[in-house]
Amino acid sequence: MHYGEKEIKKFDANKDLELWKNEAENDYIIKITLPEFCCLCPRSGYPDFATIYLEYIPDEFVVELKAVKLYINSFMHKYISHEASVNEIYQTLKNKLKPKWIKVVGDFNPRGNVHTLIECRSDMVIPH
Repeated sequence: MHYGEKEIKKFDANKDLELWKNEAENDYIIKITLPEFCCLCPRSGYPDFATIYLEYIPDEFVVELKAVKLYINSFMHKYISHEASVNEIYQTLKNKLKPKWIKVVGDFNPRGNVHTLIECRSDMVIPH
């Protein structure tokens, strides 16, 4: 197993998702595009590919970019649906960063003539 495979396989978002102190006094938006997301279909085992778009307004912390890359790549061997993967990424980053605002979008490549776009945002509140 190569060193990159080892890093991805052992990555644990709870302990390995490195955060840095946000030194800026003003609000700003961080936009990260991760165009090589891959996970496995929980039914067929076929790979699903997507571009993940992450945007957030930091409060106290920003996420270190290599840590985000490793976290996203850790889904490569995980059997998980489109919806569950985007929701997991959103919830993990929201809980760790505690940003002022966050949005995660998963734009999945078409498969079987179906294109899926999943979006989670912290400003989206639907009354029950």
